[in-house]
Amino acid sequence: MSVLVTGGAGYIGSHMVHALVESGESVLVLDNLSTGFKWAIPKAVELVVGETGDEALVTRLIAEREVSAIIHFAASIVVPDSISDPLGYYRNNTVNSRALIECAVRGGVKQFIFSSTAAVYGNPAKVPVSEDDAVVPMSPYGSSKLMTEIMLRDAGVAHGLDYVILRYFNVAGADPDLRTGQSTKGATHLIKVAVETALGKRAKMAVFGTDYPTPDGTCIRDYIHVADLVRAHADALAYLRAGGRSATLNCGYGHGFSVLEVIDTAKRVSGVDFRVDRVGRRPGDPAQVVAQSDRARELLGWKPQCDDLATIVAHALAWERKLGTLENW
Repeated sequence: MSVLVTGGAGYIGSHMVHALVESGESVLVLDNLSTGFKWAIPKAVELVVGETGDEALVTRLIAEREVSAIIHFAASIVVPDSISDPLGYYRNNTVNSRALIECAVRGGVKQFIFSSTAAVYGNPAKVPVSEDDAVVPMSPYGSSKLMTEIMLRDAGVAHGLDYVILRYFNVAGADPDLRTGQSTKGATHLIKVAVETALGKRAKMAVFGTDYPTPDGTCIRDYIHVADLVRAHADALAYLRAGGRSATLNCGYGHGFSVLEVIDTAKRVSGVDFRVDRVGRRPGDPAQVVAQSDRARELLGWKPQCDDLATIVAHALAWERKLGTLENW
């Protein structure tokens, strides 16, 4: 029996693949390599280059590799891009996910873990936001993920597919052993951009909006280390295999930092006082999003180990330095 990881050559997916291999799992990666890298996964792991929406391919892989569980990361994830290209996001995130879920049901897959997002909450009425609060996405990205959540829940009821939906907050950092990290050129993640600027890969960076209703006027987010997020997935898989019921869970630490606080931390950790321009707001950015994550801790036994902003930034910085030495990047 094996675990199929879609988007397994990408940022979060590659971390997951390393963790699964370390735990003795048989792993198969499906990735179109649009934002992923073959070198990001262990050499012993089979990589199939293709689309999650290719039903013939996915059906064959499930049967031939005896796939018992799917961890679904493959998606487009940039909020501003989703506003300019909503149909592309609905195709890649929603339509392809529908095809993948159907293949899972037909192929007898027992467990399904879905990479969702805090963007489903939009601009929450209260902070921290819980899994039971209203879902009102502000962007096609958030809507595309919410649609997949709905499809997965309906498929679970109709076909008995057990699932865990994990709503990510702001994922950052890198593998402490520097085997993989955020490597996509032109990435828009704040910590990624900050450490690139600290290392001179960007001449400057921008703060989008300084007039939000927050203490310093900039957006507040709950930043979670990618290693802790991967632990949540591993715990979710163990939970489902032990007979746990389907669930939707937040993945965050329960406290947030503003954009300016993150930038100050990046300057302190790197020792570089880089240029920061303050510009207008971007469409689709809520003022403050912080997780209430008690449910994941209680249900999965999830115990974060990297809940420290300076550590997250330091790991991201170390990875950014290593990227320059990777010949195939």
